[in-house]
Amino acid sequence: MARQTRREFLKTTATVGGALAFTPYAGWAQSDVTAAATEDLGSLVMGIARWQSGVDAEDRTVATKLTEQAIAALGGMERFVSRGDVIWIKPSIGWNRAPELAANTNPHVVATLARLCFTAGAKKVKIGDNSCHTASQTYQTSGIEAAAREVDAEMIYLDERRFKDVALNGKRLDSWPLYPEIIDCDLVINVPVVKHHSLSRVSLGMKNYMGIIGGDRGLWHQALPECLCDITAFMKPRLCVLDGFRALIAHGPQGGNPADVKRMNVVAASTDIVALDSFGAELLGHKPESIATVRAGSAAGLGQMDYRSVPRSEVIVS
Repeated sequence: MARQTRREFLKTTATVGGALAFTPYAGWAQSDVTAAATEDLGSLVMGIARWQSGVDAEDRTVATKLTEQAIAALGGMERFVSRGDVIWIKPSIGWNRAPELAANTNPHVVATLARLCFTAGAKKVKIGDNSCHTASQTYQTSGIEAAAREVDAEMIYLDERRFKDVALNGKRLDSWPLYPEIIDCDLVINVPVVKHHSLSRVSLGMKNYMGIIGGDRGLWHQALPECLCDITAFMKPRLCVLDGFRALIAHGPQGGNPADVKRMNVVAASTDIVALDSFGAELLGHKPESIATVRAGSAAGLGQMDYRSVPRSEVIVS
């Protein structure tokens, strides 16, 4: 099925404004919608959902609602998924850590995205990552495998023998081994968790693409911003979702100490990976321009470093 035109999209989606009536939940309060976004939901670049301060709920409820509303604020999953599509959801599942330690993407965020893809008409949803610790451990301990099973998504254990050299034609990388099953999907949804990184200072959307590559990944750290720009340019990201339900604010990327975790209660979705990484950098207390990967992505024309300048919708969820 062909993707909707802008006119068709607007016919099937309510206009942003007032109480944001197109959302499936009551209790929303709109905190910011740019002028461009009110004219055309298809022009939205970022949707940010924050949990209402002082309202208590279980982890599953908060993470699920935040994810649903971040996607709704961006125009809905139907904007990105057509009937019959095969989708790859790429979380961070690199470490043998429980969800409470925020080293991996929250399982409820991942499961909600998979469910939304199926609702939008996806034929199959695959989930996987080239993990650092053993995948049989990380997939289970992270909670992602169990959450995926609940929504009939398929967990894929990446086979190192299947990585194939792919021409990136980048400024730093001519080619690199990538996982064919990922790049052959109709849509790759990049879903990093907000976390500190001991080398790059932050690990966000651009950094999360290291989970689709093979070979000696350590070599990338010799020129990390340039390498991440090359893989990001190749992937041409259409949808990235930032899990800020919990953030690992120190001793990343694998953490392990609950004292290094901060509950932020925010999920953001964007068509602009640089803008999303800028937002994530601010969540971690950094000015976006101080982060080398964000600067490099902006300079390479991969997105807008000033996320406040892009058409966006920000909502409060309860």
